[in-house]
Amino acid sequence: MIETFIQGLLLGGLYTLFALGLSLMFGVMRLTNVAQGDFIILAAFAAIAGVSLTGSAPLWVVLAVLPVAFCAGYLLQRHVLNRTLGKDPLPSLVVTFGLSIVIQNLLLELFSADPRSIEVGPLATESVRIGDSLALGLLPLLILGVALAATAAMQWMFARTPLGRTFRAVSDDREIAELMGLKANQVYALATGIAFVLIAIAGALQGMRTTVSPSDGPLLLLFAFEAVIIGGMGSFWGTLAGAMILGLAQQIGFRLDPGWGIWFGHLVFLAVLVLRPQGLFPKTRG
Repeated sequence: MIETFIQGLLLGGLYTLFALGLSLMFGVMRLTNVAQGDFIILAAFAAIAGVSLTGSAPLWVVLAVLPVAFCAGYLLQRHVLNRTLGKDPLPSLVVTFGLSIVIQNLLLELFSADPRSIEVGPLATESVRIGDSLALGLLPLLILGVALAATAAMQWMFARTPLGRTFRAVSDDREIAELMGLKANQVYALATGIAFVLIAIAGALQGMRTTVSPSDGPLLLLFAFEAVIIGGMGSFWGTLAGAMILGLAQQIGFRLDPGWGIWFGHLVFLAVLVLRPQGLFPKTRG
């Protein structure tokens, strides 16, 4: 059971990275990005292509992808998604759903349906031994560390920085914020740019941890959405906790029966949705 618990936390770290960008976009703009999982897969394939074409180490390729991801998110929000925002959530859902279809078909055309991964050499198999009977993979531990650092950085940014106060102001009351001189559309674009940096990190680490294929996006979106709902929409620490709970539930299910893992996660999600629809840890500011 100790091994199951630890593996659940390690898996939850990956799910946290899947969900942080979704939580940020909803917290600032009340926008649910249906293409979240497909953008993660797109980032993974961008890193795979970069490593293949340049022959550089994966770390340098990932660092090169991050500013590209920020610019892509900024431009997408500024010129496309801002036009869909309003009291009716349907336009943004339709547009991001369309983007999901476009991304999947584009990746199929460019890379075919074959699963691919980022070759990380010995890092893929190295482990840290704890006692005589327990070994933890170094890459999953690295992913967990990145997830914790990203969550802490996002919460600090929102609570302690002028940019975070700007995000909170526009999120709470766009009209009043604009009367005070803020440009909501530009603020939204900055938030989406940051969300896409998180998406790029998640995609690169997913490509390092396992194989990816163009059709994986909807499943990753489901995991991200469940983590956000379990933790509480717009709460970064809640997103982390929700991802950990989801990872633990899946690992317990896998331990009971290999076919029950994903199903156990769905059961926990449904239980939270019925019993506490606002999530276990509602939105916090500090």
